[in-house]
This record gives sequence, structure tokens and C-alpha cells, in this order.
Amino acid sequence: MDAQSHNAALAELRNVRDEIKKTRAALAKLEADRDQRIVHLAAYGKAKAERIAPAAGLSVADIVTLAPALAPESLTAPAPAPETTPPLPESDAPRNGPRPADAAPGPAPLAATAAPPTPGNQTPDAELPAVDGIPGEPVPVRPGALDDARELPSIPEGTAGDGWFSHTPKLVSQYPNFTQQARSMVFLDTDTGVLVHRQQTHHLDLSDASVAAILNAVFHVLPEGVERIYITGGDPWHRDADRYPYLRDAVAAWLNAPTPGWRTDTGRGRDRMAGHFVHARNPVGRYQRDNADQHVEIRSVGEWFDVAGADPATVRDAFVLLWQALRRHWDDAVIMGSPSQTGRDLWTRTIPQRGQHADGFPVLSEELRGLLHATAGQGRNELLLPPRVPEQLPQLLEYDRTFAYAKHTWKSPVGTPRRITAQTFAAWSQKEQTRALYGCGHWQIRVTIPDTWNHVGILPAPAPGDRAWHYPAAPGTTFTTWAGGPEVHTALTNPLAPWKIEILDGILWDDGKPLDDWAKKLKEAWTNLSAQAHFQGDPQQARAAHLASRAVRSILLYGIGGFAQRPRMVTGTTPRTAERDIPPDAEIIGFDDELITWQKPTGFSRDPNAHPEWAASIWSGARAALLTQRHRDDNTYAGALHTAPGTVVAFRTDALYLTASQHWPHHNQPGDYLLKGHLAGPVTAPTTEEELLALRDAGRTALTQNGGQA
Repeated sequence: MDAQSHNAALAELRNVRDEIKKTRAALAKLEADRDQRIVHLAAYGKAKAERIAPAAGLSVADIVTLAPALAPESLTAPAPAPETTPPLPESDAPRNGPRPADAAPGPAPLAATAAPPTPGNQTPDAELPAVDGIPGEPVPVRPGALDDARELPSIPEGTAGDGWFSHTPKLVSQYPNFTQQARSMVFLDTDTGVLVHRQQTHHLDLSDASVAAILNAVFHVLPEGVERIYITGGDPWHRDADRYPYLRDAVAAWLNAPTPGWRTDTGRGRDRMAGHFVHARNPVGRYQRDNADQHVEIRSVGEWFDVAGADPATVRDAFVLLWQALRRHWDDAVIMGSPSQTGRDLWTRTIPQRGQHADGFPVLSEELRGLLHATAGQGRNELLLPPRVPEQLPQLLEYDRTFAYAKHTWKSPVGTPRRITAQTFAAWSQKEQTRALYGCGHWQIRVTIPDTWNHVGILPAPAPGDRAWHYPAAPGTTFTTWAGGPEVHTALTNPLAPWKIEILDGILWDDGKPLDDWAKKLKEAWTNLSAQAHFQGDPQQARAAHLASRAVRSILLYGIGGFAQRPRMVTGTTPRTAERDIPPDAEIIGFDDELITWQKPTGFSRDPNAHPEWAASIWSGARAALLTQRHRDDNTYAGALHTAPGTVVAFRTDALYLTASQHWPHHNQPGDYLLKGHLAGPVTAPTTEEELLALRDAGRTALTQNGGQA
């Protein structure tokens, strides 16, 4: 093969690559349609997995995964109980402190017959149902534990794993020794061409709403000091979406289109942000003028809140109210480009300068950060399909937890983490075990669902796919997973039946309040802005105050997410004529006739504010509260486990979708369940996220038209 034929073959290979990407998109749609049809067929009373499997081209196990009710009887029959060491007589069980090192391992000394305490009334000293510290023979896996689920990482045995339990040298969150610089910003609706800068409104002719057109038009009427352009409407990055198989491809093409006189920004000073951020709906474009020290960002205001038709002037007013609300608590508060950046910057300004933690909060070892990244999921998003819910729902109600994450910031992990092995846990007294599970911990556990269980799942389990989770609920299912203390506690003390939990390994921190001051200030700002929105007589100012309150919510929500610190991804572009220059470990995420857009992981950066243990603890608490939470002042409980079986249609981060009305208290406090949507029935049960979101929007509209009454 000569050079000419080699180049020709490369061109043909690129064409094949392009066709593969388009075909994959079509295949994904076909597979989703197939899965929906399988679920529909499974609703037939005489349906059998053995008949559906060959028709679908899948295995019986695949069919059972989609429709657990079709599991063969041989799999659902009770499994023989494994032989276990009989429990120690009460008089021989250790009561205080660990058991002697030469003692034979045995079950944890918690009473297996203890009645579960009332949820929400649990105290650290209350008894929990049995928790096994030493696993016996593996329990046979029942339906619901996916054979092809990804395997979560574990902590290595011995000194190799013990070495993880440390902090990264010379990497500590500390009070900043500099003043954050504000950036001049403008607000632009690319549909109408309306641009708002301070108190002035301009009307631009954007022609094709490309990056070049926006930059030229904005700086034709405004001074060069503008550094941030917020897009409030028009989504110009989607203008050619119909030409690409994925939205990300369209966004990448828009960000990387030619911009005469400008180039991609490479960063400056303390601002390490460089290059574009390719996101399907809220991208960030960063540009620098050629041969000049002028930098500008183009961002979506959707990072902060849903504009819902508000004009650029109202959006600007919202940012002014937001800044004023933050300044009441931080005299040096600055609104940065994103709520995540703003949240973490404000948090650093609450780090104590005297007393405990004045030296800051050290960052965990990279190994533990990687483990938490792989084993601590975020919000629960689960859609229950027929036959777990009726095909025709009598109605659909949406209950959303108000400012939910703010409810779970009062206690967070601090200090050097300790490893709690199965042997260590089993050697503890019942009081020590209970306190550990009630504290700030992250646990590797083997879970067995009670044979009498008839409700939704409680604990997350790994499912196929990168960082995908599901929530097994089939009676008798056994699976191994990682979970936070709040969820393990809920599994043991739920109002229906305690689940069996075996501790395999764990990470335990001291209890602390590193986020409490920060969260309290944000909650006060949110409360004040919400009150302004309610009592403000000027409709535009009321709307602006509401948007500002939503921005405070985003600061806390995405600030918490920012602590999680995912492995850093770098995005770049390479001309198609220089494809050989693409890094070998890069993934191609978009392409057009001229450029190839790629991304590649670069591991964890040395971020002094990386605290995934805080994010994991809050996420676990929020997921647990979707299932059960106590309202002490009203002496009642709320959550999915306090509804009738078969009435939960979906979980979506902070929201529950139900088929039955609930009378849960709502006092406009963080964590309270608010009725946000009501769609009268009959309603066809959603089978995809798109269908659920369409029903959600219809339900919210119907509730508003009905005056907020279900």
C-alpha cells in the first residue's frame, strides 16, 4: 500500500465511522421501542419469558430484567438457608468495646428479633434490627440482582487498603487570601435580539446567531469591558440540531465554528477555566480576541434557573436581587459564571479563621475520592413500569421536596476517615454498631430483601452502564452494593419490614458541620427572596425575586455537586485533515466537515475544595428522605414508603410521582413535600423519561389552571 492508497483508505474509514454513529442513534431508538413492547407483552396474564425471549432476540434473563414478574418459578422459589454460626448466648456476647483478637468471628451482637424502631424517631442509642458483620456463605441470588450489572470497586485488603485512609499532602480547603473579582455581564435573547446591559436596552441584528455574529453585534454597541454574555432565550447552539444525530454534536459545531478576530480562550490569572464546555443544553463558550487581552464567555442562564419566558430585563433584575441577597451575608460576595463556582467560592468564605478547623479541611486521598466517585450516586431517578403500576393510572400527582438538599447539610463527615472492616464491626457492641450506622459513613454491604416485601426498593444497586443505578424491590433479592449511612439506617428501620444487611467493609468519619454556616446563609437568602416574590406588588419584580430564589437553590444544589469532584475531562478540536493528532486516549464526541471534537480524561485535578464525602452524605440523606421522613411538629411522616403499594410511579431527584393524593404537611420549609402537579385520570402510564416529563408539564399546567387545588 502506498501513501495515496493509505490516505484514501483513511477517508473511507472516516465515512464508515460517521455512518456507525448515525446507525447507533437509530439502534438506540429501536432498542427502546423493543423494551417498551416487552413490558407491554409482560402485562398479559399468561405471558411467559420463554416465549417472549426468542421473539425479542434476547435471553430469558434479559426479559426477566425488564419484567421481573415473568421470572421462572424455579428462580423465585425460596432458597435454602445457608448454614450459619448460631448466635452467641446473650451472657457471652460482648457488651462494651471490641471482642478479643483471638475470639472466633460470629454474627454481630444485635438482636435478630428486635422490632424496628419508629422511623424518624430513631436515636443513636436505639436498637436496630440484626446487622451481620461477618458474611457467611454467599446467599443465592434471586431475580432482581442483575447478572450483567457492573461490579463496584472494593477497598484492597491489608495495608494496601489501609493506605487509602489518609489525606492528600498539601491539599487543604482554606479561607481565601484574595478578593474575588466581579465580571461585567450582559443578557441577550438571541430570538428577539434584545440585549440588556445595566439599565440600557439594545436591539441587535444577529443574522444567523452564530458565535461570530453574537460577538460582533455585542461589541459593536458595548465597550470591551464586558466579559460575560448570558443567553436568556433562543438556544442558538441548537440552531442546526436537525443536521446532527446528537445535540452535543450540534453544540460542539456551534462553539467551534470560525470566529474571525477571536480564538478559543486559554485562561488567565487565577481563572483556570479555558476552552469550551460542551453540554447539550447549557454549554459554555470561552473566547479571546486576537492580539488583545480581551476575554469573554458565552453562557446559558439555564444553569441558574428556568427562564420560563422572562425577558432579559427581568433576568438582569433577578441577578441584581440575587447579588443583594448574598451581600447581606457575605460582604465580598461575587456572582461567578455558574452556580457551582459561586457556591464553592462562598463556602470558602465561611471556613473558620479561628478555633477548630482554622487550618482548613484537608482533601481525601485520591484513592478514596475515586472510590466515592464510583460508589456514591446522586439523586434517585427511577420510572416504575407496568405491571408494577397500572397501565392506566387513575391520576398522576407530583410532590416535590422544597429546597431539598438544604435539609441535609446540618451534619457532614470531617477528620481522618477510619476503615471499618467486617471483623471490626462484628466485634463492636450493639450501641457502637448503632452509632456507626447513624453517623457519617459509607458502607459496602450485602443486602437481602424480605420475602414479604411488596413496595419500592430502598437501596441503590449497580446496573449496567457507567455510573447507572437501579433499586431492586423483588422479594428475596440479594445484591452487594455501597450505600450511605442514612439509606442503611432506612433499610433497617423502615415502617414495613427490616431488610437484612451484612457489613462487608466501611468508611467512617467524625460528625461535623463544615457546611452548616454556608447552608444557613443560603437558606436565609432563599427565604427572603421567596417572601419578596410572594408579597411584591410589581409583577416584574415579583418574577425577578422568584427567579433569584431559584438561583440560590442552584448555588446550594450545584455547589454540593461541585464538592464531588469528578475526574477532569478535557475537550479539544482537531482539523479532520490532521486526525492523526488526536490524543490516543481521546473519545470522539462530535464532528463536522472541518473539525473533530474530542474529550479525554485527565484524572483528578489538585482541587483544594474537593470533598466528595460531603456530597455523598447529602445525596444519601436526600434519597432516604424520598422514602421516609418525620415531621416532628405535625407528628406525622411523609415519603414513598408511607403510600400504598403500587401507587408510586416515579422518583425524580427531589420529586415523587404518585397515583394517590397525600395530606403531607407543607410549611414552605426545606424538605417539605409540595404538591406541584395534578393530572386527572385516566392517564396512560409513562414508559420513557420523555413521556414522564410531558405528563409532568401537563400536570403542572392543570394544577395552576385549577388554582393550585388537586
